[in-house]
Amino acid sequence: MSVTEEDWTELETPQGAPGRSQRRLYPYSPVDIHLSVGHPNGDRMLVISSDAHSAGHVVRTVQHLPRTAGIEIQLNAVSRLEYELRLVLKAGELREVFNPLVTDVAETASLAVDAAGALSAAVERYERWQDLLRTVGSTGLTPEARRGLVGELVVLRDRLLGVLPDLEAVGAWAGPTGANQDFQLARVALEVKTSTAKRPQTLRIASERQLDSTGVPALLLCLVSLDERQGGSGQSLNQVVDGVRRRLAGSAARARFDGALTQAGYLPGHRELYDEHRYTLRDMRFWHVRDEFPRLVESDLPEGVSDCRYHVAVGGLEDYRATDDEVAALTGGTDG
Repeated sequence: MSVTEEDWTELETPQGAPGRSQRRLYPYSPVDIHLSVGHPNGDRMLVISSDAHSAGHVVRTVQHLPRTAGIEIQLNAVSRLEYELRLVLKAGELREVFNPLVTDVAETASLAVDAAGALSAAVERYERWQDLLRTVGSTGLTPEARRGLVGELVVLRDRLLGVLPDLEAVGAWAGPTGANQDFQLARVALEVKTSTAKRPQTLRIASERQLDSTGVPALLLCLVSLDERQGGSGQSLNQVVDGVRRRLAGSAARARFDGALTQAGYLPGHRELYDEHRYTLRDMRFWHVRDEFPRLVESDLPEGVSDCRYHVAVGGLEDYRATDDEVAALTGGTDG
């Protein structure tokens, strides 16, 4: 589920006495998870309740987390036997960030097998959001991150939307969550690389797991080649985003898309930063990652070696080229 402004409306109805209005999420999770609004101050919160024993291992972690302006994490003893982990919105201008943050943390916590695991998962996801907000800061996405986001959105727009149901297509976009591949579908995972070079010679692979096909039915590597320039007839990042959003028919798909954009670092308050550059699609190529495809994977590495970054030469991939029909079949539709 995606938390939206509508989910807070009823909870924010003024109450006659101090307290909290709340709505439970994920009733079958190993912990109680609630959207909550405090009265009379109106603070929006995600509240995860746990027994004191399960909360003990995250107390020190929460105490030592650096503060993030506008969004706080708190761990409070409600009684001798119960603790609450609270994510609290303190700055109204971060509402559009808080909603996808809450959505992500709540869903992650709900998937844990026990209360201790749920709290650990929630804190870890919050830390990832802290890192994102610090990295993006006031200057927005780096030029490289902007290009990469455009490339992923082009694949979503041109290869998945119109072929799959909107919510399924948007839900397949896993890059913003830190997944090993950028898109994860029923029959294939897609890893997208974006380049503005005239003739890209190599593709940078960020880890030994990025081209690891373990656990996926098939894996495709995609190269999106863009022309990038100031002005011109191409589309800005904002225009690409708006174009995808206009194609989404349902509110659930749009909410999911907006949440993924925020996780990717595209924050609503930064739109004015993304009116330039302009991007034009020059080419899109796919390769099957299988058999003797040149790659490093986790199972090939000597013990003690990890976090590998390497480059793959484009010239050596011709034998693995995927046709448009093959890509269409794997992604769920018929090309054309």
